[in-house]
Amino acid sequence: MSELKRTLSLKDSISIVAGSMIGSGIFIVSSHIARISDSAILLISVWILAGFITLLGALSYGELSSTIPHEGGQYIYLEKIFSRKVAFLYGWTLFLVIQTGTLAAVNIAMAKFLGLIFPFIDSTHKIITIGNYSLSNQQIFAILMVLFITFINSKGVKAGIITQNIFTITKVLSIIAIIVCGIFFGFNIDTLFSNFSPANNHIELNFNTFKLISMSIVGALFASITWNNVTFVTSEIKNPKKNIKKALFIGTMLVILLYFLLNMIYLSTLPLDLIKTSPEDIVVAQMMQNIFGEKALLIIALIIAISAFGCANGMILTGSRVYYKMAKERVFFRSLAYINRKTKVPENSLWLQCFWVCVLILWGNYTQLLDYVIYSSLIFYTITIFGIFKMRKLYSDKKDVYKVANFVPVTFVILSSIIIISLTIFKPTYTVPGLLITFAGIPVYSLWKKHKKKMINN
Repeated sequence: MSELKRTLSLKDSISIVAGSMIGSGIFIVSSHIARISDSAILLISVWILAGFITLLGALSYGELSSTIPHEGGQYIYLEKIFSRKVAFLYGWTLFLVIQTGTLAAVNIAMAKFLGLIFPFIDSTHKIITIGNYSLSNQQIFAILMVLFITFINSKGVKAGIITQNIFTITKVLSIIAIIVCGIFFGFNIDTLFSNFSPANNHIELNFNTFKLISMSIVGALFASITWNNVTFVTSEIKNPKKNIKKALFIGTMLVILLYFLLNMIYLSTLPLDLIKTSPEDIVVAQMMQNIFGEKALLIIALIIAISAFGCANGMILTGSRVYYKMAKERVFFRSLAYINRKTKVPENSLWLQCFWVCVLILWGNYTQLLDYVIYSSLIFYTITIFGIFKMRKLYSDKKDVYKVANFVPVTFVILSSIIIISLTIFKPTYTVPGLLITFAGIPVYSLWKKHKKKMINN
């Protein structure tokens, strides 16, 4: 059987981290956070806290990747530290909700913003309507983009990473350009002082403030949640023990800094009320329109579409490697372990992922999936990082591995656990189904295990 080849450099790995993280979220969710928190101080605090949690997670995964530099990333960490069943539940949830749900949302967002440039790509243009269900041009375009990006990645990791590098560089430079425009053409010291004045920030250290932060941080975390994707392609990265931890640190720090600066620009150019009421929640469009007029909307729409495309490409490239690894271990469809001899990519895994993303786009209720994504992701992040302490005992003989201070995983586990508990209490309608999806994998795992045993005996 052909195997995956190590062709990705440190630069490529950083591109995967940053490119997978920066999608459409940073341009949209600040409006939602502002409405919930009703405070500029809480708005920026939520982004700082989300960035802090993200950095703690990335540093922790640096140790995991250094100690267990095997293909499959987070999936294999869970298997080596806990059990194959726990790893399967993660892979199962990743396939059904986490990776594919995020991809569905990102591609719908891409179609939505391109619809501002090309009006025929619009959710109001219905192709089919059957009872309460309808299929729009927007959904069709999103599906076409998933097919197109999957096709690019099916042609080889080189095609996928070239695409990733181009789009990552483009969107990073675009965000920097927006920040520069905000500083030189839109910055207003009175607006900044007004937004952060005590009179406009009635904050008390009580349960209600805690609840507001817990509810608000979901959007900020969603804008950063895919930093772990680089670990999925461990077997294709050169010198993974060193390069993955470097890529995680550099990539996440770059994105955290850009997110912080962009939000500060929002708050120094727009009154909080305008941030809260930005049309379609596109704060960056509201800001650029205030500076340059209506034509700026089309430019921003294109930038967000490019950003979403790069995010989708990175996630499509990486996610398929987990299902490939599961198939190799005979706990998923065996055909997904197939590697194309010419392109050296898990072709069947790519196309099955594509199929399920398209199903979720056709389902249409992708916004609800975002809550499932955050909740499920945080649970598995927390379990994985908690496992660092067990991993250190299991691999105590390894002396040349990178280790983080205990403060890093402990603080991540505490903060993420608080968010998980808060979401369970405050948003049970959206979080409990996420748990049910994960637990549904238990009987499925038993079936795969019986099938594997039967295959071996035969």
